[in-house]
Amino acid sequence: MDKAARFVERFGGIFEHSPWVAERAVANDPHVNLTSDAVHEALVAAFRGASHAERLAVLRAHPDLAGKLAVAGELTEDSKAEQAGAGLDRLTPSEHRRFTDLNSAYTGKFGFPFIIAVKGLGKDDILSAFETRLDNTQQQEFETATKQVEKIALLRLRAMLPGEDNA
Repeated sequence: MDKAARFVERFGGIFEHSPWVAERAVANDPHVNLTSDAVHEALVAAFRGASHAERLAVLRAHPDLAGKLAVAGELTEDSKAEQAGAGLDRLTPSEHRRFTDLNSAYTGKFGFPFIIAVKGLGKDDILSAFETRLDNTQQQEFETATKQVEKIALLRLRAMLPGEDNA
């Protein structure tokens, strides 16, 4: 297996179900340094260089928070750990209904699931952000969601690789 294929195999899941981001990153910079910050920079450059439709597909690849996939146990390992870390796997029935209602309202308004880097947040923090962001315009929320995707990617990379902030 060549270096590019190993890069994609290792980092293809950093952007949820979107290995094309890693493919483009390594094509753009085949000698990328394997620190979390350098890989993140390469992945983000590929993501930001993608078309609006491609970035929208990445947003749509993310699961709803505390949604059907979580209940069915069908989240990626990263998403499962992230949601559990925020306590979303331990919601009361009324909290779960609130998340379900907010997920429906958000997806209905914006056309993609609510995305937030949950590390360090609790369910009340997430609910508050959910409610606030529902007031955003389509463009504001697209930009906010893409920034959150990039933040999630950095957190995932820092868990995998050494970097300037966590070496």
